[in-house]
Amino acid sequence: MNKFRSILMRHRRLLGPAALVLAVAAIFWVVNSPSIVGVSAASRELPIYSVQRDNKAVSLTFDAAWGNEDTQRLLDILGKYGVRATFFLVGQWVDKYPESVQAISDAGMEIGNHSDTHPHMAKLSEKQIIDEVSLCSGKIEDLTGEEVKLFRCPYGEYDDEVVTTIRNMGVYPIQWDVDSLDWKDLSAEEITKRVTSKASPGSIILFHNAGKHTPEALPGIIEYLLSEGYSIVPVSELLLTGEYDTDNTGRMIAQTDA
Repeated sequence: MNKFRSILMRHRRLLGPAALVLAVAAIFWVVNSPSIVGVSAASRELPIYSVQRDNKAVSLTFDAAWGNEDTQRLLDILGKYGVRATFFLVGQWVDKYPESVQAISDAGMEIGNHSDTHPHMAKLSEKQIIDEVSLCSGKIEDLTGEEVKLFRCPYGEYDDEVVTTIRNMGVYPIQWDVDSLDWKDLSAEEITKRVTSKASPGSIILFHNAGKHTPEALPGIIEYLLSEGYSIVPVSELLLTGEYDTDNTGRMIAQTDA
């Protein structure tokens, strides 16, 4: 920008006052244009926040990093409605509650990886990222016999290296586009209102197994989604098959040859 301004000022007599003002304004717009900034932002490596779907399908997800009082209650509620959800488990939680890991698997739920120690992933080296994912997946697979193909970053924090490293491990990095905020101890009514007002086809909805009022809110949320014609599926069934791209909102879209 300074270089352009210097050139213009050297030629200000040729341009004239009005033309000079217009030229400076035009350069400022180009440098700061939202569309150009958007190109840069879109080039970031993003996890999958939601999925472009032609049908009304959503996924319910539960992060388990602390506490275990309500896990079985949540499984009972999901089972009552015949709903399969995805549970993202921290390795240290798996160590502490192996019987619950088995119960989640036996109930037909999908299990994803939420790191081994719940660190801030963007502060780790590539090797540390790989270790966090590998250790947690190994623990889950030893207990359930099922390969883990989904990963969610602790705190929802990531950078390009985290996302790229996860993908290079053959694992899908998964975020969410609807946050129930159950971890803030919102009332069941507030949780229900947030989720039902924000859910849309392809949404990935975030809950926690230790949310204070999550078990109270869950039945009403499921009943609402089903009554609105949504199918509720595990994340792996929500994802598109084959090559994909993510747009600048993290929405998973089919890759085109354009």
